[in-house]
Amino acid sequence: FVGPVHNIYANDARVSFILLPKNVGKRKAQIAAIRRSSGDLVLNVDSDTIIAADVVTKLALTMRNPEIGAAMGQLIASNRSDTWLTRLIDMEYWLACNEERAAQARFGAVMCCCGPCAMYRRSALLLLLDQYEAQFFRGKPSDFGEDRHLTILMLKAGFRTEYLPDAIAATVVPDRLGPYLRQQLRWARSTFRDTFLALRLLPRLDGYLTLDVIGQNLGPLLLALSTLTALAQLAFTATVPWWTGLTIAAMTMVRCSVAASRARQLRFLGFSFHTPINVFLLLPLKAYAL
Repeated sequence: FVGPVHNIYANDARVSFILLPKNVGKRKAQIAAIRRSSGDLVLNVDSDTIIAADVVTKLALTMRNPEIGAAMGQLIASNRSDTWLTRLIDMEYWLACNEERAAQARFGAVMCCCGPCAMYRRSALLLLLDQYEAQFFRGKPSDFGEDRHLTILMLKAGFRTEYLPDAIAATVVPDRLGPYLRQQLRWARSTFRDTFLALRLLPRLDGYLTLDVIGQNLGPLLLALSTLTALAQLAFTATVPWWTGLTIAAMTMVRCSVAASRARQLRFLGFSFHTPINVFLLLPLKAYAL
């Protein structure tokens, strides 16, 4: 994969290739590149991602504020039209960016600057690289959740993190359930682990971030309890838990309707099909991740 790119840019003085002796994983590759870099800003772009022509300019203008240590752009699925799952994931990304990250950014602390398109202040990175490289979990070097952990380290160091909705990056998303669930398992593990680290930060951040973290963890728990209670009612009393089903359906339609209105796209009504995936696949997977 490197060969064609190398042939195009080998004689370009602006481009340097760092070839590591073996595949050492994303984190160590990042660190090798950062330590060899010289610019004020570092842009991280995943290999399956294409960024819009104006992304670097827009992120760099935001980073002119010295209080900002990292900023991310909006993610969309480049293969959105491939399958029903890629369409759902594209909507899931829109909601994650334009609801969750956008709300967090208003209070100065995006809790995870996503890897496909994130810009970092190099001077801040150099302060954090040793911590980033030496992260252990249960006695073993960590090999997942790089994006979230690096963002948490930025916030711990006192920097703000930002989200720019008009800096667009198109990334390839899983088109089958198996790869999608494996991806979600990695993300769930990262979220649980780094949420514990983030708890120490919350008193220093705006009160909304505490509400946000509580909601993101309490919401799935309450949904899981509701689902288990409904299944128990069906199993032990042979009665259909209509109220539970209707409540979940109503909440789903409200959320999807709000998203459709804000995005001005009726397709978001179809995100309601993500609810059974969430209830019957993602909730058990999150329990396993925990």
